[in-house]
Amino acid sequence: MGTEDDADLRNELADLIYAFNVSATGLDDGESLRFAVREGSELLAGLVGWTWGGTAYIDLLWVREDQRGHGQGTALLAAAEEEAARRGCAQMVLSTHSFQAPNLYLQNGYREYGRIDDHPMGHSQLHLVKQLDAREG
Repeated sequence: MGTEDDADLRNELADLIYAFNVSATGLDDGESLRFAVREGSELLAGLVGWTWGGTAYIDLLWVREDQRGHGQGTALLAAAEEEAARRGCAQMVLSTHSFQAPNLYLQNGYREYGRIDDHPMGHSQLHLVKQLDAREG
């Protein structure tokens, strides 16, 4: 066993885990969730996540520093929530750190359901959820 320096490893593992999850649950409606705000080819803000089995998950949300505080994060959340609800998801879930933007989520209706202190040291990892108005689409 050694350190794997393979950019495709994450995708390979994700595919294998998804196949196992489908086999175990019978739910095979997984789709990626991706939104970007660009100026030309330059990324100003973006969100990446997925939907599966009635839940949406935000894996990454980033807003360029000079764009923060201008509604980009809120707009990305709203777009992701709308699409997730359209796909029949009843909830949106995410994890963030205390030094990132937890207030963005809290101000947009998310609630904390778990916390890991000292992850990383001196900070916390927060687990948040928001109930959605699911609309099969």
